[in-house]
Amino acid sequence: MFVVIVQLQVRPGHLDAFLDGIRANADATRGEPGCLRFDVLRGDDDPHRFILYEIYRDEAAFFTEHRAAPHYAAWRQVAEACVIEHLNTFCHPVSLQGQAT
Repeated sequence: MFVVIVQLQVRPGHLDAFLDGIRANADATRGEPGCLRFDVLRGDDDPHRFILYEIYRDEAAFFTEHRAAPHYAAWRQVAEACVIEHLNTFCHPVSLQGQAT
């Protein structure tokens, strides 16, 4: 599995356009064969702060398949117009079985 955690700060006055765009992107991404999970979270302390929690089958499912999808190009246009801060964190799950706590 390959996990992507995306932190986004939405530009004031662009919240409605962002929500429409992320809804379309999330719905389409969830339908991709390599996507195992796609959650959209909103900060409790800042209504313009969002976190995307995405799990893919592997790195190719994200970097090759997801980023080549037509809806990703549409999402990039929305993000360009609506997002002022964007940080991706890429990670892999760690197995803690057999580890002393």
